[in-house]
Formats: sequence, C-alpha cells, structure tokens
Amino acid sequence: MNQALIAGALSALLAVPAYAQKAYGPGASDTEIKLGQSTPLSGPASAFGAGAGRAVVGYFEMLNAKGGINGRKINFTQLDNAYSAPKAVEQSRKLIEDVGILAEVGTIGTAPNVAIQKYLNAKQVPQLFITAGGRRFNDPWTIPLYPDFETEGRVVAKYILTAKPDARIGVLYQNDDYGKDYLKGLRAGLGPKAELIVAQASYELADPTIDSQIVQLKAAGVDTLIEQSSSKAAAQSIRKVYELGWKPLHVIGGSTASVETILKPAGLEASKRLVTTQFLKQPGDPAWANDEEVKAYKEFLKAYAPSANPDDYSVLVAYMNVHAVELALRKCGDDLTRENLMKQATSLNGERLPMMLPGVAISTRPGDYTPFRTLRIATFDGESWSLTGAPLSAD
Repeated sequence: MNQALIAGALSALLAVPAYAQKAYGPGASDTEIKLGQSTPLSGPASAFGAGAGRAVVGYFEMLNAKGGINGRKINFTQLDNAYSAPKAVEQSRKLIEDVGILAEVGTIGTAPNVAIQKYLNAKQVPQLFITAGGRRFNDPWTIPLYPDFETEGRVVAKYILTAKPDARIGVLYQNDDYGKDYLKGLRAGLGPKAELIVAQASYELADPTIDSQIVQLKAAGVDTLIEQSSSKAAAQSIRKVYELGWKPLHVIGGSTASVETILKPAGLEASKRLVTTQFLKQPGDPAWANDEEVKAYKEFLKAYAPSANPDDYSVLVAYMNVHAVELALRKCGDDLTRENLMKQATSLNGERLPMMLPGVAISTRPGDYTPFRTLRIATFDGESWSLTGAPLSAD
C-alpha cells in the first residue's frame, strides 16, 4: 500500500477518538444522567411547589419513554425542602453526597436558592436554571431561568413612563433581595423621574399581614401601586386594595400573576385591571386556545401530570424550565461533565423555548447569565390576562 495512504489512514484513525471520546462527571454514564431538585412540596410555598414539582417529574418520565437524552435515561430525584432555607441545604447535601447527581435543576424560590448557592458553588455543582430572579444568582455555578427582578423593575418603569407619566407611585416590596432588586430596577428605569415614587413600604416574609402597609400607601396619596410581593402578601394586598375602595393603577410582579394560586384566592372581581409582566403564553387565555404549543402543553400534563393545573403559573414556568434543561443536556452530547454542562447552559443565543410569548427569547453568556432582557405587559380583565402593547426591553 502507498505509504502516503497508510499515513493518511493512521492519521484518520488517531483523530477519531478526539471527536468520539466520551467524558463523564459525577452522575453521568453511558446509560443514565442523574439529576436532582428540592422543591416546596409542603410548607408556605407548597402552592407553587406541588404542581410544578409533579410537572418536572412527568417531563422526565416522558423523555425516558422516548429514549431519554442522547440515548441516556434521566434518573431524577425530587426532595421536599418545605421552602425552608436550612431544609434546602440539607436536601442539596443529600442529592450531592448520597444520590450523586450531575446537577441540581429548577429549584424554586429566592430563599432556598440563596441558602444552597454557597454550598453548590463550593462543590462546583451546577445550580441549573433555577426559578428565582435575584441579581445575586450569577455565580460561576448558578444559572437562573427566570426574568431577574431588576430587569422586571426596569420594564415596569418603562411602562409607567408611557402609560401614566404623571403617576404618584407607591411601592410595596418584600424586605430581601426579591423585593430590593425589583425596587432598584424600578428606580433605575425611571431615571430622573424616580421622584415619581412618593412613598414606599416594606414587609417581612414572616409578617402575618400587610394591611397596614396598604393603608399607609393609600394615605400618601398614591395613585399607582407597584408591588413585588410573594404569594400570600400579593393576594392580601389585592384584596385589601379592593376592600378599601381604592382604585390605583396596580402593578404586581410576574411571579405572583397566577390566576389559580393568587388571583382567585384574592377574588377575581378584586383582581380586575391588575397589570403585570409576562414572558409565557397563558394556557387559560382564549387568545391561545388554538395555539399548537398550548395544546401540546395541556396534552403533556393530561398524560404525565394529571394532578397539575395547566393554568397554574408555577406549573407553566416549570414546563419551560425542564425544556431548557433538556436543551443544555442535548448540547453536551457525550461530554457530560459539570464543566461542559455549564458551558452549554451559558452559551445560549436567542433560544426560544415552547410557550414563550412572541418577541421573547433567552440568551446567556459567560459572565452574564441574565436570561431575559425583554418582557411583555399584560392586564387582567377579570377572567384572564391580555397582552398590552409591544415587547419592552430593559436595556
């Protein structure tokens, strides 16, 4: 045989392993990928965790029924953290040290994610696509998949400057990163017009009621109430504003815009004319009744998570989240190391996931994991949310 041909053949053979070689980190093998999550299946945020948790489990069951990801089945472990910071740390330790997962995915809420962030980063375990929007979630091993609250505040500011440029703004916010990041973004978005904020009131997560704060803001002559509250406080404020006969332009955070878990308990009549930000299609909105993605979403829940309410906002967010987890894992190919998973998850460019609203996409890049930069404004008509205007960028 010609020496040149032999040399060429040998070179080709030697080159193959460089491209075909498999690499595995903890929790990954030829046959499976171990993932884990702690979520509030009980406790004060169980309204968010139970349905969303079932949707995540169902999604991985569906993927496994179709052959898994790149031929590997997902071995998924879900533990209850009761929305308690110490419990969340305990469950993360169990997932890492006992179960041996590749990554913790989709953990819900600011408080649990803050609690586990230091531990997971120290262990160099991906804290992947979490459902929390604080600016602090930009560590080397922590990636959010939710509009960060500072971005949301900036978008709301843009909306107010157009919809009510002479507003007398009162702000109600939770006294932690969840509320403070939003307020920071709101002030930054208002810029020189930040003087429109004439009053602000905070509350602690453990406070039994926020009635006094609502009364205080009304007494300050506020005609535009902007709030970043968690579930119980948001429902209370909507109800209290209604009972007082107060009719401000009332903007609530996107994370508390669930018709099922927030607005119905507060009262649908009391919720009329609320304004919020959105980035996902609302399954209960008649405008999307014949949308193929909405149909697929409902069919998935019917088959794999029948106890989950398709109109529950937390379920919808979880559905988007696991699509992103699947996307990042598929991009990893046969290099299933924690380092490569982070590389793929932080190199998304204009990706549109199922159920995202028109004009909304996610992009991440090394050093800045902020996934969403554009949101939509929606108004509640007493039955469902309706989009208002064009997409608004926080930039």
